[in-house]
Amino acid sequence: MTQPNSQDKNNFLYPRSRYYGKFQPENLVFNANLQEFSQKISYITSLETGGKLSQEEAYEQIKALWKQLKHSKKQLALGRNEEV
Repeated sequence: MTQPNSQDKNNFLYPRSRYYGKFQPENLVFNANLQEFSQKISYITSLETGGKLSQEEAYEQIKALWKQLKHSKKQLALGRNEEV
Protein backbone atom coordinates (compact mmCIF):
# COMPACT_ATOMS: atom_id res chain seq x y z
CA MET A 1 0.00 0.00 0.00
CA THR A 2 1.36 3.45 -0.85
CA GLN A 3 1.68 6.39 1.52
CA PRO A 4 -0.52 9.37 0.62
CA ASN A 5 1.43 12.39 -0.51
CA SER A 6 1.60 15.09 2.16
CA GLN A 7 0.62 17.74 -0.39
CA ASP A 8 -2.44 15.69 -1.42
CA LYS A 9 -3.51 15.41 2.21
CA ASN A 10 -3.08 19.16 2.76
CA ASN A 11 -5.05 19.93 -0.40
CA PHE A 12 -7.84 17.67 0.84
CA LEU A 13 -7.91 19.06 4.39
CA TYR A 14 -7.29 22.70 3.46
CA PRO A 15 -8.69 23.28 -0.03
CA ARG A 16 -7.96 26.61 -1.69
CA SER A 17 -9.98 28.24 -4.43
CA ARG A 18 -8.67 30.61 -7.07
CA TYR A 19 -9.06 34.33 -6.59
CA TYR A 20 -11.01 36.02 -9.37
CA GLY A 21 -11.18 39.58 -8.04
CA LYS A 22 -9.15 42.66 -8.80
CA PHE A 23 -5.46 41.78 -8.58
CA GLN A 24 -3.79 43.53 -5.69
CA PRO A 25 -1.47 41.86 -3.18
CA GLU A 26 -3.63 42.89 -0.22
CA ASN A 27 -6.71 41.41 -1.91
CA LEU A 28 -4.91 38.09 -2.39
CA VAL A 29 -3.78 38.03 1.24
CA PHE A 30 -7.26 38.82 2.52
CA ASN A 31 -8.77 36.18 0.25
CA ALA A 32 -6.40 33.57 1.70
CA ASN A 33 -7.33 34.72 5.22
CA LEU A 34 -11.01 34.54 4.36
CA GLN A 35 -10.66 30.99 3.01
CA GLU A 36 -8.81 29.93 6.16
CA PHE A 37 -11.54 31.56 8.29
CA SER A 38 -14.20 29.67 6.35
CA GLN A 39 -12.40 26.34 6.76
CA LYS A 40 -11.97 26.83 10.52
CA ILE A 41 -15.63 27.81 10.93
CA SER A 42 -16.60 24.62 9.14
CA TYR A 43 -14.50 22.54 11.56
CA ILE A 44 -15.87 24.33 14.61
CA THR A 45 -19.50 23.92 13.51
CA SER A 46 -18.90 20.24 12.76
CA LEU A 47 -17.36 19.70 16.20
CA GLU A 48 -20.27 21.49 17.86
CA THR A 49 -22.84 19.54 15.85
CA GLY A 50 -21.06 16.30 16.76
CA GLY A 51 -21.12 17.15 20.46
CA LYS A 52 -17.35 17.62 20.79
CA LEU A 53 -17.68 21.34 21.57
CA SER A 54 -20.33 23.14 23.59
CA GLN A 55 -22.31 25.95 22.00
CA GLU A 56 -20.46 28.45 24.20
CA GLU A 57 -17.03 27.12 23.21
CA ALA A 58 -17.96 27.17 19.53
CA TYR A 59 -19.31 30.71 19.86
CA GLU A 60 -16.15 31.95 21.60
CA GLN A 61 -13.87 30.33 19.02
CA ILE A 62 -15.88 31.78 16.14
CA LYS A 63 -15.90 35.19 17.82
CA ALA A 64 -12.09 35.07 18.18
CA LEU A 65 -11.68 34.05 14.52
CA TRP A 66 -13.98 36.88 13.45
CA LYS A 67 -11.87 39.39 15.40
CA GLN A 68 -8.73 38.05 13.70
CA LEU A 69 -10.32 38.40 10.26
CA LYS A 70 -11.55 41.90 11.06
CA HIS A 71 -8.06 42.87 12.27
CA SER A 72 -6.57 41.43 9.07
CA LYS A 73 -8.90 43.57 6.96
CA LYS A 74 -7.99 46.66 8.95
CA GLN A 75 -4.24 45.96 8.70
CA LEU A 76 -4.49 45.49 4.94
CA ALA A 77 -6.44 48.78 4.68
CA LEU A 78 -9.16 47.17 2.57
CA GLY A 79 -12.29 49.15 1.83
CA ARG A 80 -10.49 52.49 1.90
CA ASN A 81 -9.99 54.58 -1.21
CA GLU A 82 -12.18 52.24 -3.25
CA GLU A 83 -13.12 53.43 -6.72
CA VAL A 84 -16.86 53.70 -7.21
